[in-house]
Amino acid sequence: MAEVGILIVDDDIANQRALKNILDSEGWTVRIVHRDSHALSELASGEWSLAIVNITLTDVRGPFFAILKDLSQADVSEPQADGEPPRRGFRVLFLVPVAVARHVQPLLEREGLPYSLKPYHLNDFLEKVSELLVEAGAIAEPIRRIGGFSAAKRRRRESRSSREGRRGTMFASREDYQMTEEEMTEYERQEEEERKKREKAMKDREHL
Repeated sequence: MAEVGILIVDDDIANQRALKNILDSEGWTVRIVHRDSHALSELASGEWSLAIVNITLTDVRGPFFAILKDLSQADVSEPQADGEPPRRGFRVLFLVPVAVARHVQPLLEREGLPYSLKPYHLNDFLEKVSELLVEAGAIAEPIRRIGGFSAAKRRRRESRSSREGRRGTMFASREDYQMTEEEMTEYERQEEEERKKREKAMKDREHL
């Protein structure tokens, strides 16, 4: 299976660590850059399937945002001739802090650009990331949902997903941003179990 590369463009150290931990846990390759100039050189390498970009590092009237918009809106390539696999696409997810949301949300929605409001619900964030990776051709299907959350929240997310499916958008819902402490504890427990399973599997393979 091809390696999945995700580029994070963010200067918020706490957010960098949180995002890297979340995405590393899925086995994806993650790199962090702090400035748009560094991001442009990374994007030129063609190594990345997805860029996750803090909108506050971009001037929505500037060239960096224009490049990201073009990349995000580009169609994934059709299969190549002679039976070659399709060329991998690329997608962009904008992170939008609530403090600036009212200024940039209308633009992102008008342009049809995927975004996630901060703070965000981890499950919703992972689902959005995986959907974009599927669009880019980096993974075959969306990753698993995180289980164990309250029935009320599951129903609310399912209802929201149904509404989003009808209008064909990926925009975040304001009602479901954050994890409760119980949900965070459950998420961390599940991630620890997954980590132990992976370590055990690696050890078992080493002894074969």
